[in-house]
Parts: sequence; C-alpha cells; structure tokens
Amino acid sequence: MSLDSLHDLYVDELKDLYSAENQLLKALPRMAKAATAPELKAAFTEHLEVTRGQVARLEQIFEELGVSPKGKKCKAMEGLIEEGKELMQEDGDENVMDAALIAAAQRVEHYEMAGYGCVRTFAHLLGYEDATALLQETLDEEGEADKKLTALAESVINVEAADEEGAEEEEAAPAPRSGAAKRKPAGKK
Repeated sequence: MSLDSLHDLYVDELKDLYSAENQLLKALPRMAKAATAPELKAAFTEHLEVTRGQVARLEQIFEELGVSPKGKKCKAMEGLIEEGKELMQEDGDENVMDAALIAAAQRVEHYEMAGYGCVRTFAHLLGYEDATALLQETLDEEGEADKKLTALAESVINVEAADEEGAEEEEAAPAPRSGAAKRKPAGKK
C-alpha cells in the first residue's frame, strides 16, 4: 500500500490495530490461564470481552470506509505476544510470574493506547466524527485496563511478589550469632 495521504496512513494504521486486536483475542485466554491470582485471571477474562467489542468497533469503521480490515499483520503485537509466551514458559514463583504477566500486559496496553491515540486524531482531522467517537471509546477502555492493571499490581500482585522475595532472603540469611546485633540492609535506617 502506498502512503500518499493521511487517509492512506489512517487506513493502514487501522489495519495494524485490527491485526493487533485479533492477535490479542488469542493471547488473552492463555494469559488468564497462566495467571494464578484470581483477580488477575478475572482482569484478563474481562479484557477479552472488551477486546471483542473493540474489534467490532474497528469492523464498523472499516465498513463505513468501504475497506477490508484484512491484509496487514501487526508485527509489534506479534513481538509483544511472543515475549509474553516466553515469559509464561519460565519457571518461578507464582506471585512473581503474576507480576511479570502484568508487566507484559501493560506493555500491550501502552502500545494500543499509542495506536488508538494516533488513529483517533487522524479520524478527527479527516472529518470522520463517528469513527473519532468510536476510537475514543476504545482509547478510554485501554486506559482503564492499564489503570486496573496498575492498581492490581500495586495493591496485591507486586506486593505479594515482594513479600516472597523477603521470605526467600530471610530463609537464605544465616542466623545471627548469640548476642550479635542484627545488621540492617544498606540504605535503611
């Protein structure tokens, strides 16, 4: 495809997002299955349903444009998902693995927010106000998913992963000799 106009770029970017969302539809169930925290499983399952709605909105936009959504593979999403697959094959503490899944999911959300922000702006500049509203709705959903993942990480998942780290350090540390004062880690008072 030749990118000779903003419209051409708009369509190309929409196709990229369509591919990205469809790849995510396949990845989210695997991420939900790999998660051990019930809250994280629920977040991935909920976002799967949201993603289906986002695909439907993109299909509506393509229909209004009279253009097929197919024909492009989003290599960035392919790479992000591949990194997530590699992560899920690692061995490790389940709390730490859940923290890693959130990190991978947030990279995906940030990629999507960047893409949707661009196409929403293109749609507005091109006068596609219905598409602008649909794309803003999706952009808002991606932002909410990111905020939800952040809240889950900060309140539960990362806290449990850090607690696991502290427990391992305590197990590995030699017991202090009788009468010896416990040393505090560097930088702590």
